[in-house]
Amino acid sequence: MAVPSAIAADPAPPVVRRLGRVAYADTLARMRAFTDARDADTADEIWLLEHPPVFTQGQAGKAEHLLAPGDIPVVQADRGGQVTYHGPGQLVVYFLIDLHRRGYGIRTLVTRLEQSMIELLAESGIRAYADRDAPGVYVDDARGVRMKIGSLGLRVRRGCTYHGLALNVAMDLEPFSRINPCGYRGLRMAQLADLGGPASVEAAGEALLVHLLRFLTRPASADGGGA
Repeated sequence: MAVPSAIAADPAPPVVRRLGRVAYADTLARMRAFTDARDADTADEIWLLEHPPVFTQGQAGKAEHLLAPGDIPVVQADRGGQVTYHGPGQLVVYFLIDLHRRGYGIRTLVTRLEQSMIELLAESGIRAYADRDAPGVYVDDARGVRMKIGSLGLRVRRGCTYHGLALNVAMDLEPFSRINPCGYRGLRMAQLADLGGPASVEAAGEALLVHLLRFLTRPASADGGGA
C-alpha cells in the first residue's frame, strides 16, 4: 500500500544551516518569514547559532519574572514558555519542521529534542533527565538539587514549527540571576563546560546534531506516532 506523499514513511533529513552569532530579533523575523512562505514541498531546516545577550519573553510571559534585566535588552517572542536568556557560549538550535509531513505532533517533537540533549550529555558521563511537566533538560548537583542545562520553547503555525532549544555550553550564567528562568523562582542553571562536556559551542552543536538528525528522521511509529 502506497504511503501518502503528505506523510513521509522515512522522513528526509532537514537541511542544516550554521549561522554563527546573529541578532535575536533578526532571526525571529527570518523564522517567521520562512514559515509563512513555505509550502508542502519546502524542505525542513535546522539552524545552529548563538545570540548576543538578550532576554526573550514567551507569549504567556509574566513581567514579574523579569527581576532586573539591566542593560540587556528584552524582546517579546511568540514561542511558548516564560522568560529566558540567550548569550554567547550558549548553543541555540531552531527547528523549521513540518509536523504533518513527519507524521507526529508537538509532544513527540519535544520528547525527541529532549532525548537528543540527554544522549549528548551521556556521552560525557553526565546524567541528565527531562520533566514532562516542565519541558527542558536537567542535571542534579552533588546535593541532589536540580539545575537546568537545556531549555525548550516552540511555536506551531500552520502545522509547522519554529523556535527551538538552547543548551548552555560555556557562557556567563550571571544574567540568569536577573530573571526567574522559565518562570521558576530560584532555578539554578548549569552548563556543559563545568560538567566535563564540550566547552565549544561549535563542538557541542556538531555532536548534538548527530542525535537530532537520528531522532528527527525516525518514523512516527518508532515512538508511538502523533502524540
